[in-house]
Amino acid sequence: MYSSNLIGFILACVSSAFIGSSFIIKKKGLKRAGASGPRASVGGYGYLLEPLWWVGMITMIVGEIANFVAYIYAPAVLVTPLGALSIIVSAVLAHFMLNEKLQKMGIMGCLLCIVGSTEIVLHAPEERSINSVEEIWELATQTAFLLYTVSAIAVALVLILYCAPRYGETNILVYIGICSVIGSLTVMSVKALGIAIELTFEGVNQFKYFQAWVFGMVAVTCIIFQLNYLNMALDTFNTTVVSPIYYALFTSFTILASAIMFKDYSGQSASSIASELCGFITVLSGTTILHSTREPDPPFITDLYTPLSPKVSWHLQSNGDMWKQKDEDGQSPNFIAVLRSDYFS
Repeated sequence: MYSSNLIGFILACVSSAFIGSSFIIKKKGLKRAGASGPRASVGGYGYLLEPLWWVGMITMIVGEIANFVAYIYAPAVLVTPLGALSIIVSAVLAHFMLNEKLQKMGIMGCLLCIVGSTEIVLHAPEERSINSVEEIWELATQTAFLLYTVSAIAVALVLILYCAPRYGETNILVYIGICSVIGSLTVMSVKALGIAIELTFEGVNQFKYFQAWVFGMVAVTCIIFQLNYLNMALDTFNTTVVSPIYYALFTSFTILASAIMFKDYSGQSASSIASELCGFITVLSGTTILHSTREPDPPFITDLYTPLSPKVSWHLQSNGDMWKQKDEDGQSPNFIAVLRSDYFS
């Protein structure tokens, strides 16, 4: 394995470990804050005074910094798919720390993610050497990537201006599509900015060129849009559905954008490209299985009149006769019996 790819791989794994752990730490902080005040899901902000939640936030920031640096040393087609490892970390820690049991199929999903990630790492392309931000600017302004950028912006605008107001609340692909398409541009600009910072630390100031500032402004703008619509997706739809779909679309668009801009697959054999794509599909399958087997959080009941179950089977007995409404799931019914009509006279 190439040395720069190895550094990027290690940083991506460290990033996944910190980010995956931060989810569990923040959730424990939220639970502790919710036990003594309004929960965050109903508008409470007590978690801001909870030290454990801030430990989780700091852990996440460290993970994101490691992920940022990983893009400097390794191509996006290597770093981005490895983000699935954070799901494994959070699932395993949740099993031991939050009593969210990891099912057998969930373990199978974890193994698939590990196998797929190994396949991606073994066949990842070499990171090309870049000596100045002006060289990155030339890659960003080549015809092929300009066409991709214009297409991505056009698709995002159609989704934001037309589809989101009409179908955003009912079609999960609208919000996720927006943050995935924009997210691919985020990664490209973040990678360019990271390379500029690295070269500056090596003694060659890259921020005297306006291109470095353009990449920085693009990165900040894209991150704001991406996080906004990702939060809208998470607020509207179930997390267990959002996460695998977002991972699939975001990673796919990022790999496509990186392949166009940095020509990651240039010089690679067809077998290496096919192996890496198979690895990505394996990771995606593992992620989907892992999320599909997660137990949802119990609902928060706000009043005594909230029904405990939407499906109740009734047994009504009057004068020795029995009627039964069959449960839709075929599961064992809950019994509510009225013994005799004259009991109520």
